[in-house]
Formats: sequence, structure tokens, C-alpha cells
Amino acid sequence: MSQALTPDRLLSERGDTRQLDAFVVAASYDRAGTCAFALGDGSLRIVGPDWLPVSAHDGAALSLATDCRPAGWITGGDDGRFLRISSDGTVAEIAGFGMKWVEHVAAHPDGKGVLACAVGKSVHVFDGAGTRLKTVQHPSSVTGLVFDAKGKRFAASHYGGASLWFVASKTDNPRKLEWKGSHTGIAISPDGDCVVTAMQENSLHGWRLSDGQHMRMTGYPAKTLALAFTKNGKWLASSGADSIVMWPFHGGGPMGKPPTELAGGDGVTCTRVAAHPSHDAIAAGFADGLVVMADINSARILPVAAPGRGPISALAWSPDGTRLAFGTETGFAAVVDFSKRGS
Repeated sequence: MSQALTPDRLLSERGDTRQLDAFVVAASYDRAGTCAFALGDGSLRIVGPDWLPVSAHDGAALSLATDCRPAGWITGGDDGRFLRISSDGTVAEIAGFGMKWVEHVAAHPDGKGVLACAVGKSVHVFDGAGTRLKTVQHPSSVTGLVFDAKGKRFAASHYGGASLWFVASKTDNPRKLEWKGSHTGIAISPDGDCVVTAMQENSLHGWRLSDGQHMRMTGYPAKTLALAFTKNGKWLASSGADSIVMWPFHGGGPMGKPPTELAGGDGVTCTRVAAHPSHDAIAAGFADGLVVMADINSARILPVAAPGRGPISALAWSPDGTRLAFGTETGFAAVVDFSKRGS
């Protein structure tokens, strides 16, 4: 049994690894199940037999997301370019913004698809073909950008709260979700009723849209860099503590209910979380390089990668939940295959 719990066993037996030459900014699977890593040197690596290198940005890649198309990704960089990257490595510019950074990107496949990128205080929205539909303004720089599960709305976090917009609205009057302070990231629950932001003050703030109730989630020793709702929306996983902090969004929670903490207790901060696309399970990465998978219902913890390769900076599941990609600040990147194998 002890051999089964060796922290690096899954990585060594089921992992495809590379030592890349730059900070791993983000990892993302496209809708066809191909993985890409965006790097601090402006390049991408598309995972395959040769881990195809792609020269994308003249500077750092700042953001990466799955494209609305069946294959490929979208990226933003500090060179002011909003790009579409095909799975064969072809690079196409959707828009350029001069010297302004494209810090956040998002996409949704609803209908013909919709794309969005955040540049300073502005969010620019495009259709799936890359034609600009609208530009909306916020009171301060946008710090997070996300579409809801249906692709009908998108939300942006910024100083003083968040703004919720309808993609197809002709009037472009947002629903303003206000709360004093600096909001640094955002998530929307799968049912579209709850918007949650991470805050500079080491806490989370939420709004329940159906009744306007505020939700405060506090007690973090560090800033929350990652938020992830489980597939059914029952739990919100978050980084920012020496455990995976799981807030209950069922049974009247999270207000008045303590969070569940998984895989903690050693004083090392959780830096990234990623919810499994179909099961009540969370992957988490820590500041020492440890990667684990946690089963929420049983609290069972499965080690995926041992500490020692640098802080985890990127984490992503494949659409079918059989593969987990992760990357570190030191440039280590891996894809671990959890699919069943014949005996």
C-alpha cells in the first residue's frame, strides 16, 4: 500500500513531462481535448508527441482560454495582442490594442460562439468569427472576466465590486454588484445565480442574484488566486490557505456555515484549484509544487506530484476529466493520464 501512496508514482507512471524555459502562466484544454500551456516568454506549448512550440506574443503571455471553436485557444499578452491559436500552431490576431495589456480572455461556444478580452477598464466582445460586437467600460481596471454557463452573460471584477452584462443587450446597462474594496478575480455558479469575487483583503465576497443577498467568506491567511465551482454548483473550491477551502453552496450556505478544508495542515499555501468536469473532485496545487486530487465526499486525497518543482501556477482538467495538466513558476509542465487501462 505504501508504494501506491508514493507522491510521484502517478506522475512517473502516467505523466508526460517537460522542463520548459519560462514561467507557466496558464494551462487550458481545447474542446477537442488537446492541452496547451502559455508561458511567460510569450510562447505556447501544444501538447502532443513533440510538444509543439508556438511563438505568439512579443513579451509575456498574460492569459489563455479555450476557444469557442471546436479546437484551439485564445490568448492575451503584454504586447497588446488578442490572438487565436489553432491546434496546429497557426496564430491569427483577433485585435490589437497597441501598448495596452490584454490581461484576461474568455470564450463560450453558445450559438456561433462569443469571445471577450479585458484591456484596462474595457471589455471587448467579439463573435465567434472575431468580429467586434461591443466594448463596455468599467469604473477601474478589470481584474477578472468570466462567462456564465449559458454564454448569455459575462461578469467582470474590478475595484468596488463586479459588473454583470448581457452579451446580446442593446442598451449595455450592467447589473452593478457593489462592495467596497479591491476585487481581484471572479467566478459564476453553474446555475448563474451566484457571483463570487476574490478580494485583496484575503477574503471572498459573493452576491446571490435572485434575492440580492451578500455573502462574505473570510479567514484566509493569503490572497485567493483561484476559484472553481464544482460541476453541480454545490461547492466552491478556493486557494489561499494551507488547504483546499471548500465553501458549501447548498443547504442555505455558504452564510452561517463553515468551509470544509481538504488536503491541508502542513503550512504550505494552496495556489491553484481546478474542479473536475463531472465528479465531486478537486485538483489542487501548492506553493511547494505538490499536486493532489481530492474527493469531496470521502475526503480521500490522491497524490499526483511530489513537492520540489516550484510553486504550482497553472492547473486544468481535460473536458472528459481523464487528464490533468499542471505547470509551475520554474517552467516544469506535465499532463497526467487518469484514464482506465487494461490489466
